[in-house]
Amino acid sequence: MIFPRIRISLAGQRLYLLTGEQVVADYPVSTGRNGPGEINGSGCTPRGLHRIRLKIGADAPIDTVFVGRRRSGEIFTPELAARYPERDWILTRILWLTGLEPGRNRCGERDTLRRFIYIHGCPAELPLGIPLSHGCIRMANDAIVDLFSQVGVGDSVLIEEGVFAATGRGPTAT
Repeated sequence: MIFPRIRISLAGQRLYLLTGEQVVADYPVSTGRNGPGEINGSGCTPRGLHRIRLKIGADAPIDTVFVGRRRSGEIFTPELAARYPERDWILTRILWLTGLEPGRNRCGERDTLRRFIYIHGCPAELPLGIPLSHGCIRMANDAIVDLFSQVGVGDSVLIEEGVFAATGRGPTAT
């Protein structure tokens, strides 16, 4: 049996990094405010099996702002946030996901890659542990840096509705 490298629990609002069946790290996340779902424009977090398509921002400083997957030239500050309150802040690192299940999260109106669904950093003042994103998986900046350094393009990501029953835990990030 092939085990996913990353498991994301929508109910638990946690991301688990695995080696085989062993959890080596887990992190709080914030997924889609609109719940689970795969339809383009829904603001929901897509379920099912995915893989990391691209890693973006490997050498970017913490709080680097990304727009359209490119560095905007800005570093996030509360003052910048006050100037642009409508922006959905994508910071520090991006793991761009692609779906692996045609008809569920790949192709047509249900395509994770074309929906620009990422695992990414977010401002420290945004809460984690509750669904508030526009569909992506938000993480603390130090957590996304840690995760980014341990995963590769092609690693599998399972996004599931239930709570993942971890079988042995390594370090936990809170």
